[in-house]
Amino acid sequence: MASNTVEVFAEYMKYLDTDQQLRESLRSQVQVIEEIARKIQNILGNIHQASDREKITKVCSEATSHFPSVQNEIQKLKEMLLGREYYRFHDLWRFVMQRLSSQVVLIAYLMQDQVIPLEEVATKLGLNGDSKEGFHLDLEDYLHGVLLMTIELSRFAINAVTAGDYERPRKIASMLSELQASFGLLNLKNDSLRKRFDGLKYNVKRVEEVVYDLSIRGLLPPRAKAT
Repeated sequence: MASNTVEVFAEYMKYLDTDQQLRESLRSQVQVIEEIARKIQNILGNIHQASDREKITKVCSEATSHFPSVQNEIQKLKEMLLGREYYRFHDLWRFVMQRLSSQVVLIAYLMQDQVIPLEEVATKLGLNGDSKEGFHLDLEDYLHGVLLMTIELSRFAINAVTAGDYERPRKIASMLSELQASFGLLNLKNDSLRKRFDGLKYNVKRVEEVVYDLSIRGLLPPRAKAT
């Protein structure tokens, strides 16, 4: 009886060792992806010094050039996880996926003036948007990414005024207000997502104050002011 117990626990030990080795390998691969994400973030930081559309487009183009590398490294991560439970290891790459989602959404907004949906973000990252298809872009990670993007945009709105672009804050304020209303439709039970959504309310107020200040100073273009 005791011998059988020892044998069983020896098997448990092998399983735990294998599991730990996999976790370490996944963590190392995630660090590679995080490094690329940091490079992209550093590039996108230049939008706050860009004074016109052409410069913003150049920054976005440079940042976008790194996404093929992101896709390649994520593919390696997918292959390492093949046949294993996604959510068992999800905590390892959750934050980098949120950051990457934020970057994709920000670039798309700067270039298209719209917030793209989860499926498009997933495609940009070389992922699937369907949770039934194994390794995918988790919905909550996407939502976190959108909310992270609003922090960057609220800062961008203020810096746009410094650069003499008085129309940009109005557009951003309108989009943030729409996002706030859209998130308000969700029954957010995730504590971290709820806290980040509360931050969106602050960002909306912050940008609206910029627009109000421009309005009372008569700096908004007439058409924007009438709107």
